[in-house]
Amino acid sequence: MKILIVTDAWEPQMNGVVRTLSKTAEMCREAGHIVEVIAPSDGYFTLPLPTYPDIRLAPFAGRDVERRLIRFAPEAIHIATEGPLGQMARALCIKWQLPFTTSYHTKFPEYIKARFPFIPISWPYKFVRDFHNSGGRIMVTTPSMVEFLDKRGFKNLAPWARGVDLDLFSPDKRFAPDDVYAGLSRPVWVNVGRVAVEKNIQAFLDLDLPGSKVIVGDGPQLDDLKIAYPDVTFTGPKFGSDLARHFADADVFVFPSLTDTFGLVNIEAMATGTPVAAYPVSGPIDIIPGSKAGICDDNLQKACLEALNLSRDDAVAHAQKYSWKAVSEIFVSHLTPQYNPVARRNFRRIRRFIMIASSPYHVVKMAYRRTKRFIIGKPIPPLHKPYRNPRDRP
Repeated sequence: MKILIVTDAWEPQMNGVVRTLSKTAEMCREAGHIVEVIAPSDGYFTLPLPTYPDIRLAPFAGRDVERRLIRFAPEAIHIATEGPLGQMARALCIKWQLPFTTSYHTKFPEYIKARFPFIPISWPYKFVRDFHNSGGRIMVTTPSMVEFLDKRGFKNLAPWARGVDLDLFSPDKRFAPDDVYAGLSRPVWVNVGRVAVEKNIQAFLDLDLPGSKVIVGDGPQLDDLKIAYPDVTFTGPKFGSDLARHFADADVFVFPSLTDTFGLVNIEAMATGTPVAAYPVSGPIDIIPGSKAGICDDNLQKACLEALNLSRDDAVAHAQKYSWKAVSEIFVSHLTPQYNPVARRNFRRIRRFIMIASSPYHVVKMAYRRTKRFIIGKPIPPLHKPYRNPRDRP
C-alpha cells in the first residue's frame, strides 16, 4: 500500500512516539509498502510548543499538506498526533471523505492538567475525543488503555503495542567495554526519558534508596531538578549505543510516570537485562505483572528494592516478545484503506482537478482568457460543452 503518516512528533525529537513511528515506517518499507511522512522537520516554519521549547510545531503548513496529500495519493492515511499537522490532515480527510486512522500515544489531557491545573480536564478530553472519533480506528498502546478510553467515550479502539530494537538494546552492552557509571556507588537507579513535569520524576528522586540515582535525558524541568537535587547525577540526552549502555549498566530502571500509555523505555531497559520498578498504571501494568522482569507497586520504594533482586536473564527473555516486525504488521492490519468506491472516485477527481489547475499551461491559458474578456468585453465560453441532460454529468 501507499501509506501516508502525518505526525507533529518526529526527528530530531527523541522520545517514545518518534521511535515508534520511525521504526514502524522503516519496517513497513522493508515489507514492500510505500511510506510518506509529513512532519514539522520537512522545512516548514515552526514555533516552539508553549512550556516545551524543544518540541517544534508547524502551524502554517496547510497548503503544503494539501499539495503533498494530493500528489502522493495514499491508499491509507494515519494521523499520529493531535497537533497542527494532524488537525490539517484530519480536516482534509473529512472534507474529501477519505478514511483515516489515528493513534493515541500519550495522555494529552493529563499533560495539560499538569501544566495548567486551573483548566478542567474535561475540556482537553473533549478535544482529543472529537479528534480521534472522527477517524476509522484509534490505535492505542495496551488493552488497559482500550478500557480506559472506552469509559471516556472513545470509539473503534484497537490495541497496537510497541517494539524494541533487540540488536541495539542487548545485554551484551553491559560493562562493554567499561562501566558508564564508574565512580558512582552501587546500586545504580536510573530513569531515562523527557525531563518534564508530567513524567513525575520528582517522585523517584524523593525516594530513600541506597546507592546512586541517575537521570538520562533532557527537558524543560532539567535545570530546576539539578538545583533541587544536587546529589543526583544528570547525564543529559544519550543516543544509540551510548543510550543502550546507560540502560544496561544500571541495576534497576525506575519508571515513576503516571501519564504514559505504554512506556517504551521499560521494554528497552528489559532488553538490556535491567529490571523495572513502576507504579501499577496503564503501560507498566500491561507489561510487567507475571513477567519476572519488574515490579509494579503503589509503594515505588518497595518496588525498587524488590526489583533489585530479580534475574536479569528473565528481563531479557520477556523483552524478546516485543519485535518491531510484529508491531508493524499489527499497524498495517489496523489501517483503513480506501475501500469506499465513492470516496475513492471523489478523491481522484479532486486530485485530477488540482493537478491540472496547478500546471503552468493551465495558469497561462486562464490568464489569457481573462485578458481577452477584459479587452473584447465578451463572456468566456465554457471549458466543456454543456450537457443536454443534467443526468449525463459524470
